[in-house]
Amino acid sequence: MQNQIYTQQRIVTNIDDCYFYHTMEIPEYGVVEGEWDLRSYVQQYLGGVEFKSKRVLEMGTASGFLCFEMEKAGAEVVCYDLSEHQSWDIVPFAKFGEEKLQLHIAERKAHIRKLNNGFWFAHNAHNSKAKVVYGSIYAIPRDIGNVDITTFTSILLHVRDPFLALYNALSLTQETVIITEVVREKSLAFEIMRRLGLPYMSFLPNHQTCEPMETWWSLSPDILRKFIRTLGFEKTETKFFSMRTQWGKRLMFTIVGHR
Repeated sequence: MQNQIYTQQRIVTNIDDCYFYHTMEIPEYGVVEGEWDLRSYVQQYLGGVEFKSKRVLEMGTASGFLCFEMEKAGAEVVCYDLSEHQSWDIVPFAKFGEEKLQLHIAERKAHIRKLNNGFWFAHNAHNSKAKVVYGSIYAIPRDIGNVDITTFTSILLHVRDPFLALYNALSLTQETVIITEVVREKSLAFEIMRRLGLPYMSFLPNHQTCEPMETWWSLSPDILRKFIRTLGFEKTETKFFSMRTQWGKRLMFTIVGHR
């Protein structure tokens, strides 16, 4: 009997019911356009790690592009994400008031439903064997069991407590963690801290503009290395790379940590 933590495969046949975060090619359908096109950056995004015969916990699979790429490389993937039954970590600006905050939460849940549909549409088309667990990043089920590799690709900036998120996932991780983030800040302070190798994180929400609502942090490589070293991943490599996006060129970095 299949472990009950895994979500039953969802059959989605109408692409109009889907939202795609990633641009990807779907068998027998063609290319769907998403917010991020990672097709030319898979090796950089995933740190050049070898996935053959590895069990992987992918945090925040979204449309599943990286999941399917890791499967192609020989991995057994467990995807962990939100469903419409959980709430995104929305910044609770006081100016919103409870009614506006709840309205935004409801809108996000409807969006997440379409994002999940996009994943299952692509999952079925790819004949993927990846398993899915839906839940809070702060309550990852131990029943998932041990994994060799865990990935956090552009996830930690969106969670209220990035250290707790890492702690929960890495307690299951036996070998390697991969963290990919965008360099969000161009401030002199950030650049000085980065060049000096000093840990730095900046709180992004602005109480005057009430933006951003769904992004909390600018995280330097040094603070993330300090986090994962605390959790037992003391050997690390960090690489910066530039990628083209719909917003122009973005500077990214990937940290690979080893237990």
